[in-house]
Amino acid sequence: MAPAARGLKSFVWQKLKSAVFDDFTKEEEWKVMLLDDYTTKLLSLCCKMTDLLAEGVTVVENVYKTREPVPHMKAIYLITPTKKSVDGLIDDFINKSSSRYKAAYVYFTDFCPDSLFNKIKASCAKSIKKCKEINISFFPYESQVFTLNIPDAFYRCYSPTLEKTKDKDAVLQVMAEQIVTLCATLDENPGVRYKSGPSDRASKLAQLVEKSLENYYKTDERSQIKAKTHSQLIIIDRGFDPVSTVLHELTFQAMAYDLLPIENDTYKYKTEGSGGKEKEAILEEDDDLWVKMRHKHIADVIEEIPKLLKDASSKTKAAEGKLSISALSQLMKKMPLYRKEISKQVLHLNIAEDCMSKFKSNIERLCKTEQDLALGTDAEGAKVKDSMRVLLPVLLNKNHDSYDKIRAILLYIFSTNGTTQENLDKLIQNVHIESDSDMIRNWKYLDVPVISSFVAQQHKYVRRDRSKEETFQLSRWTPVIKDVMEDAIENKLDSKDWPYCSRCPPTWNGSGAVSARQKPRASYREERRSGARLIVFVIGGVTYSEMRSAYEVSEAYKSCEVVIGSTHILTPRKLLEEVKSLSKPKDMVCIKDE
Repeated sequence: MAPAARGLKSFVWQKLKSAVFDDFTKEEEWKVMLLDDYTTKLLSLCCKMTDLLAEGVTVVENVYKTREPVPHMKAIYLITPTKKSVDGLIDDFINKSSSRYKAAYVYFTDFCPDSLFNKIKASCAKSIKKCKEINISFFPYESQVFTLNIPDAFYRCYSPTLEKTKDKDAVLQVMAEQIVTLCATLDENPGVRYKSGPSDRASKLAQLVEKSLENYYKTDERSQIKAKTHSQLIIIDRGFDPVSTVLHELTFQAMAYDLLPIENDTYKYKTEGSGGKEKEAILEEDDDLWVKMRHKHIADVIEEIPKLLKDASSKTKAAEGKLSISALSQLMKKMPLYRKEISKQVLHLNIAEDCMSKFKSNIERLCKTEQDLALGTDAEGAKVKDSMRVLLPVLLNKNHDSYDKIRAILLYIFSTNGTTQENLDKLIQNVHIESDSDMIRNWKYLDVPVISSFVAQQHKYVRRDRSKEETFQLSRWTPVIKDVMEDAIENKLDSKDWPYCSRCPPTWNGSGAVSARQKPRASYREERRSGARLIVFVIGGVTYSEMRSAYEVSEAYKSCEVVIGSTHILTPRKLLEEVKSLSKPKDMVCIKDE
């Protein structure tokens, strides 16, 4: 059975199996696998070592590092078509008399430039038994979330210092090619559309994607031109909804990544007691409890996990109470499962309590202000008449750090569609954030009005009425992207604001994918098979609340699966640092050469 039988991860693993491992199905011998940094991360997201063992891989090595030769074994190279990775491959076979491996089977994640291909041919052609391009240039971060492999994409897309260089066009071209590998992995040729706006980034990228799709499906392995599938790809620029990027979110995953020092999806915590050990856990989809809890409101999580712990411990006690030999043997078999279950519950309780301690100390007071500014109404539905009056208590509170004050100022600016230069200067001076003022000023490069005169009144997306939906008072805001997803599925997006780059595919041309609330429900698999897919790509980063929206909309509209992706995943702090860096010169911002 394929690992991570969850959406995108499963699709990527199946593609790797068919494109790489199926080439060796008739062979019984063990093989070595060589990876670079990108493919190491790719494989870690969609399979485990046991899955590789099942495919005949006994050792996994880094192609960049010096390794012991194993001349009696064949080597599978799953690498990116970059100079560094190709040099690692060539180095293994440069001396015919002392080759590290018996033969090389090379699989590039993407198109290999002629210069590199010719270099391989000239150096070690006789040792290479197979050379293929498999077209997987994205990370399946979650079952319905993908990211691209583009270092410093945010800076390259938005920095004014690159305005007159070719960097912006080059990075959009790379994005387009990587998005096409996602579509190909899902076997989709979607209708491509974009949100028109003050900048041409979204329209440029949409046109590049459409062109790349045409090229890809003209030259795929089957040499057949693939017709448009019943799916849509919508491209949106980050400035479309700035509010969702800085608001404090109170759902479990978004809150944890915002408030806790989680790095590379790893959470560190101490066990209880005086000699408490420091432990670390990776937050991933293999953990069913994480999947069950991640999109729930923190109030529900805090209530549910202790109940689960109580149930698990009562099961253990009940089992221990039976003293017959058979009961004891049954208990011994189940104990590792109970232990695993309880340790996961303890982990998530730790995360939840960690979040709550931060929330109670400071964030709770902020949330009401943020919600009122974001929505323009208070919890009772009364219109906010004076946004500055709502903002001031936050700015005067000495317990809030400068990041939280900057987030509140930004929400004030977003709610008023920009402020005056004089007012902005006063706010920055009074809160003593001169050194971080670019975290506010540089939003203009994302086409978000910071100074009212920057642009004429921006046309804002007409929001769906959610007043009848049950929400917590401090979580009334809904990401704009959720409205867009629902409107796209119900075929309500205005084609003037959301033009197509391609002929409108039939599913979205009248029938639409109908909400599950309006039709009898077939089985999940049947509906997914017959339904369409909506792919949403956000230039400049996607938030955890927007990721959650993709799952919520997929759940509500059973006939349409929503997949969301971006250049990278944002947390508010990370985004503010990236916005601040936009006005710095290129050589001060770490950019890796492709």
